[in-house]
Parts: sequence; C-alpha cells; structure tokens
Amino acid sequence: MAKPSILVIGRTGQLATSLQKLGGERVVAVGRPEADLQQPESLAQVIDAHKPAFIVNAAAWTAVDLAESEQEAAKQGNHTGPARLAEEAAKRGIPLIHVSTDYVFDGTKGAPYKESDPIHPVTAYGRTKAEGEAAVLQAQPRSIILRTAWVYSDHGKNFVKTMLNAGAKAPHLRVVGDQRGNPTSSDDLAAVILEILRKIEETGWQDAYAGIFHASGAGEATWYELAHYALEQAVQYGQPMPGMEAITTADWPTPAARPADSRLDNSKLQRVFGVRLPHWQESVARVVKALLHKPA
Repeated sequence: MAKPSILVIGRTGQLATSLQKLGGERVVAVGRPEADLQQPESLAQVIDAHKPAFIVNAAAWTAVDLAESEQEAAKQGNHTGPARLAEEAAKRGIPLIHVSTDYVFDGTKGAPYKESDPIHPVTAYGRTKAEGEAAVLQAQPRSIILRTAWVYSDHGKNFVKTMLNAGAKAPHLRVVGDQRGNPTSSDDLAAVILEILRKIEETGWQDAYAGIFHASGAGEATWYELAHYALEQAVQYGQPMPGMEAITTADWPTPAARPADSRLDNSKLQRVFGVRLPHWQESVARVVKALLHKPA
C-alpha cells in the first residue's frame, strides 16, 4: 500500500525543493496559482484534490526588506494565508507543519533562544511571521511550528550561492561580521520534517508534538564566517580564494534591521522527536561540492 501523501504548499522554494527530492513520491508540492497564500480560497480546493495525510507549509513572503514597504502583501503571505490553511487542515483533521523564522526575536538575549523566550520582532517580516505562528496554532491545535534560520542549499537563491558566485568574480569581498546565527541546510531541514512525520505515523498524534520547535543547523556563525568557510571549501574545486573583510551592520545598511544574535536552541526538538540537524560546516561542504564538483 502506498504511504500517505504529504502536501507541500510552495513548489519552487528551497525547502519545498528539498522535500520533493528527499520525500520522493510521497510528496506532492503545489504552488501558485494552484495554491496561493495570497488567494486563500485556493487552499481548500487543493487540499480536497490531493487528500493528504499531512500538510507542510513551506511557502512564505520571505523578502525581508521589501516587507517594510509591502506590509499588506507580507501579512497575507505570512499570517492571513497560513491561518486559512490551518483552518482548512483543522476541518479535515490533517496535522500541519508550518515553517517560521528566527526573526521573531530581536537578537538582544545574548544566548541561544528557547521556544519559551518572549518574542520581539523588529521588522515587518518578523511581525507577520510571529502573527502567523499564533494564528496557525489557534486555528489548528495539531500544528507544529518549526522556526529555522539562514537557509541555504545547492538550489534556489541563497547566501551561500551568492557568496560562491561573488568569490568567483571579485578579488575582494566585504561581508557582515557582527550578526550571529545558525546556518541551516534546506536538505537537513527537509530530512527532519520527514522524520517528524514518520514518527507521527508510527505513534499517532501526541499532545507533546503540538507547538513551537526550533530547527536550525548545529553550531553557530556570523555571515562572514559562513562566507569564509564556503569560499575555503570552493578552493579545492579550483575557485580562487578572494581577500575577505568583516564589516559591521552599520557599514551595510538595509531597510529592515537584522537581529544581531538570533541563535536558536534546538534541544526541545531533539528531546521530543529524537532528531537534530547536522553541524552547518558539514552541510555547507556538501552544498559547495554539489555546486562546484565536476566529475572527470
């Protein structure tokens, strides 16, 4: 008998792509216009068409700076749309995994954030994601919120790919060195999501599964350290190592303020589900190899 299907909202994003790659035929990924968080009425139709056992919301408004000037669209993608998705999941008794962000925190704690720490988003993106978390949990109590951070992969647009491309062209790079977080491979996050769903199938839904969990790569880094490590890895595939300079956030102003230290504590995820993500360096090395290694 075929295993139950997993309906992924978001077809082309990094996480959706990873879920399709790792989940195989179990995963059905849908995107716009078939399933559009900006058009919530589309969601009921797509759920009824596929009749999944689980839903994963991997879609979001992720343009952090643009959200400052497009707040209504960001709210639709990060709050209103996910709330409607959760309502439709609840009506049909389908557990939902909803992906959120470290940007719900302001980055001033000075230590890794636990799920129980108070949130204080300082951007429109962070606010709409925080509102989305609350709305999803209210609409569908059988929801798992996974907060992640600094997502990269060998596909899609992301920081690691941007740095590799820049390093191939420029002799000198300036990278922000005073923001700290947890780089996270979308493949690693997808593997954790699939393992969580396998556990739910095995045990049935447990009350302990509901709520917010932090799910980011093990270890920590600044953007500078992440870029430097990726470019060091690239050297073994023939790419020259550029000169690098760590700069401050003030040297690289953006419309939306970034948290200075948004590290996440992932111990609850391991305690409840028995899973953890690999160290970010291990995963960055794998991504660089996938991007640059040319078999003879």
